[in-house]
Amino acid sequence: MTKKDFRILFMGTPAFAVETLRLLVENKYNVVAVVTMPDKPAGRGHKIQESDVKKYALSQNLPVLQPEKLRDKEFLDQLESLKVDLQIVVAFRMLPEVVWDMPKHGTYNLHASLLPQYRGAAPINWAIINGEKKTGVTTFKLVHEIDSGKIAYQSKIDIEESDNAGIVHDKLMVLGAQLMLKTIDSIIDGSIVLQAQKPGNEPLKPAPKIFKETCRINWGSTIETIHNFIRGLSPYPAAHTQLKRENETINIKIFKAKPIIQDHTLANGTIVQPDSSRLYVAGQNGYIEILELQMQGRRRMKTSDFLNGFSLNKRDFFN
Repeated sequence: MTKKDFRILFMGTPAFAVETLRLLVENKYNVVAVVTMPDKPAGRGHKIQESDVKKYALSQNLPVLQPEKLRDKEFLDQLESLKVDLQIVVAFRMLPEVVWDMPKHGTYNLHASLLPQYRGAAPINWAIINGEKKTGVTTFKLVHEIDSGKIAYQSKIDIEESDNAGIVHDKLMVLGAQLMLKTIDSIIDGSIVLQAQKPGNEPLKPAPKIFKETCRINWGSTIETIHNFIRGLSPYPAAHTQLKRENETINIKIFKAKPIIQDHTLANGTIVQPDSSRLYVAGQNGYIEILELQMQGRRRMKTSDFLNGFSLNKRDFFN
């Protein structure tokens, strides 16, 4: 069977998934339809927002399905009528067995980690937060347990000290799209060989969904830990802290920082200003120099610009 005859259904929602869909379209794979999340209101004006995948699919005149519930008979009948050979999932949602087991060749997922490490919703964030030096992407065949199916292929990248979640996201987005095409080609020509996931010697590290309360900085941690935490949550959803002053609490997000390992006797969260344009915060074994931040109700800015318009008091501290 050629890729022209091999019928593919694509499932995805955010920008991370668009790169894979784009490569499929531009390399003339037979994508018969796209499934994505329903439109939803977003932002202050609650305007109806279409997913990135939907926007791209419509630009390529691809049929788009947006089921509210994946078990609805109408949706299942639509899938059945498409008679696809393979389903591809990139950053979508959990599928019921009646969906993922429908195609002849099953359903393959792209996951942004080196499985079995970092199974879950936020693998990129947690890999950086945990100080990993390497990560990667995995293609695997879906089974009942989340992110536990047999592996088709993996590709690795280094996580640089200057990388944040946004940078690693973009690297893996491109690498993952290429890996998925390799996977599909192997399925089409019959050369695919699947390998069971093996934990290895290291304990498995999960990658659960990140919530607002997860993003609060603990200034009592080591400087290395705080720096990785900020990198792992930047640019989204962003690590946050509170600037405490006598009768006021100001919420602040931190997007970029620099670790400074240095002995001191200051309390954790103490603010130090070496000059009028720089801002240090004391941690367990040194300081975090804040380089980019956003105060509630303001735009994201460099610390030097922030300090030009905001005066810190001697008793202010971060908590």
